[in-house]
Amino acid sequence: MVQNPCKYLDSIAEIAISAGAAIMDIYRENFDVQHKGDGSPLTRADLVAHNLIRQALQKLTPELPLLSEESRDISWQERSGWHTYWLVDPLDGTKEFVNRNGEFTVNIALISSKRPVMGVVYAPVYDILYTGCEGVAATRTEKSGPVEKIGVRHYTGSRPTVVTSRSHHSEALDHVIERINESQGEAEILSMGSSFKLCLVAEGKADIYPRMGPTSEWDTAAAHAVVNAAGGRVTNLKGKELQYNKKDLLNPWFVVSNSDYDWLPLINDTR
Repeated sequence: MVQNPCKYLDSIAEIAISAGAAIMDIYRENFDVQHKGDGSPLTRADLVAHNLIRQALQKLTPELPLLSEESRDISWQERSGWHTYWLVDPLDGTKEFVNRNGEFTVNIALISSKRPVMGVVYAPVYDILYTGCEGVAATRTEKSGPVEKIGVRHYTGSRPTVVTSRSHHSEALDHVIERINESQGEAEILSMGSSFKLCLVAEGKADIYPRMGPTSEWDTAAAHAVVNAAGGRVTNLKGKELQYNKKDLLNPWFVVSNSDYDWLPLINDTR
């Protein structure tokens, strides 16, 4: 186990910002879009950011393995022996990148004992950096301004603010929002791309982010660390914290919220 994972925060922030700069160089150009086997988009920016982060992490911590969205073919047989490793999404929100709406991020997390103990999320278009580490307050820094401590907000029990995915919608989510509207009053809906959604809960701009659809471990890990450090939680629909380095790298459906209100009875209501 890595002693004091927070010692890497500054270095990881620099790596994420450097990857973001490389992404922005391509974002300003006319770029080609390919598609992976599952139909999801892939651009040169994904690969450039992956290689930059991989090389920087190998230099920083040569003893730690790396799992990235762009290196997802590492076998379970190899991964099953990992205790501490880097989990990276070099460009989270490729659809948002292709659509040029700015809502994409660079995600770098340190996983230890199946939990995200440190994470950095960087949004290059907006120049916003989020950090989170166990035992240290979560932070938000915008446009190289002052570092601000952030925390989840206390839910007062009426008209919640709900974050939803801009690019991924589902019938199950519609049902959840209907139940929230019936029980808590009509919700304010914020549609957002990438791991921004988790960070909006972490910084107290939203009460809940219910994800009733597929995501992978690299989509959530870095922002999960930010949410934890901000006093929130990321759990499956049984109330258990999301785990990492599973044999199947897909996440279950999950809920991001503060820690003082239990949304699960409402979300699991199957009326």
